[in-house]
Amino acid sequence: SCRTAGFAFDAGANEVFVADGYANHRVVVLDVRTGEFKRSWGAYGEAPSDGAMQPYSPSGTASRQFATVSCVRLVDDLVYVCDRENDRIQVFEKDGTYVSEGTVAPETLGRGSVFDVAASPDEDFLYVADGMNERVHILDRETLTFRTSFGIGGRYPSHFRELGSLVVDEGGNIFTSEDGQGRRVQKFVT
Repeated sequence: SCRTAGFAFDAGANEVFVADGYANHRVVVLDVRTGEFKRSWGAYGEAPSDGAMQPYSPSGTASRQFATVSCVRLVDDLVYVCDRENDRIQVFEKDGTYVSEGTVAPETLGRGSVFDVAASPDEDFLYVADGMNERVHILDRETLTFRTSFGIGGRYPSHFRELGSLVVDEGGNIFTSEDGQGRRVQKFVT
């Protein structure tokens, strides 16, 4: 792996899923005990490609390769992958079989809209940290359809400045962190 963005652990299978997306464009699965390579995949479960990327266009065809894989999460035995600059989340079985995808703020250019994801405690909802639009989007987890969002760019409480990641605790509270100029953590009570 080169310049990884995040990890998700499957203790039952002794595997770690790696978002290998800052230099490469793939998900890598390693054995937790040995660090040995087990498998990898790119967008749509295809062989990963680290070649030149086609520029993202909201009206163009969906890229057949990941851009920046900024997160990987395990929820309900499925693997959720943030494909940040392609403004999408792709869902896979643990073996890399493609299941579905959903777009988030598809008109977003630049660094993209899907920086990080986290599931609600009941796993009904998926929260998406959107660092370019400075919002948290709430999606139906099963269909990846938009439900609502909150936040706005700024420096005041409940505003975001370079929103980079989020987590949700067992009580449903959402914790966000801001990169660069933001440099803070905020808690949102649900």
